[in-house]
Amino acid sequence: MDYKRRVRQAALAALVLIGGTQAGCAQSLPKSAGPTTQRAGQGADAASAGAATAATAASAPAADATSMAAVQSAASGQAMGLTPDEQQQNVAGNVAELQQMIRGSELSELRTTYNGSYGASLLFYGKEMTYYVALFQNKTFWRVIKTSNSARAEAIYREFVLKTQQLADVEIRRIRLAAQKAFTERMIADAQDRASRLQADLTVAQQQQAIVADQQKQTREQANALQAQKTAAQNHLRDVERQVRELQRQVEGGLPIAH
Repeated sequence: MDYKRRVRQAALAALVLIGGTQAGCAQSLPKSAGPTTQRAGQGADAASAGAATAATAASAPAADATSMAAVQSAASGQAMGLTPDEQQQNVAGNVAELQQMIRGSELSELRTTYNGSYGASLLFYGKEMTYYVALFQNKTFWRVIKTSNSARAEAIYREFVLKTQQLADVEIRRIRLAAQKAFTERMIADAQDRASRLQADLTVAQQQQAIVADQQKQTREQANALQAQKTAAQNHLRDVERQVRELQRQVEGGLPIAH
């Protein structure tokens, strides 16, 4: 602003000097030279106007840059919902200030909300009646707003809480999907284990069934053989008994029969 003011003052001084010179020249020249003098004055006015325009154009980039920075800063503050004072404090390093103060024991934690790895805290520094509203992720501060207005602090805290909910939505969904995937994989593993054990039982049963069937076959064959042997033994027994009776009759032939 000082540079621009100095440029304008220099341009004004040049215009005054050129005007005085034109006045002196007009008084010394004859009347017949009036039109020529007027045209020369118009040319000088155009030159001085061009010089002023050039000076203004030279100072314009710096002014535009300053204006653009101010506009961007204001837009950022509006996007964050901060007052100009709070925005300036945030730029000044509230994160580092709060990190330094947390190492002590003078801060009081009034509220804290967690959503996934994100969180928002409302802290109070009683000695200066100052509130710190912090947005963090994994215990690392992300944004810190410092204010002495309790209502303002509560409003910013609520806004940060909503921000943590929005930020954590995808993270919470990922956590749930990962848990569901792990649960499904465990269920698959359990089912495969049960299937393996049932298959093992079935294999044992089939093997045992084959053994039992073979044993049954052998037993039936043995039983049939024993049945044949038994029949043969019984037939042989009857033959022997008949032979005994015949021999007994012959031995006792002619002897009185007991009554």
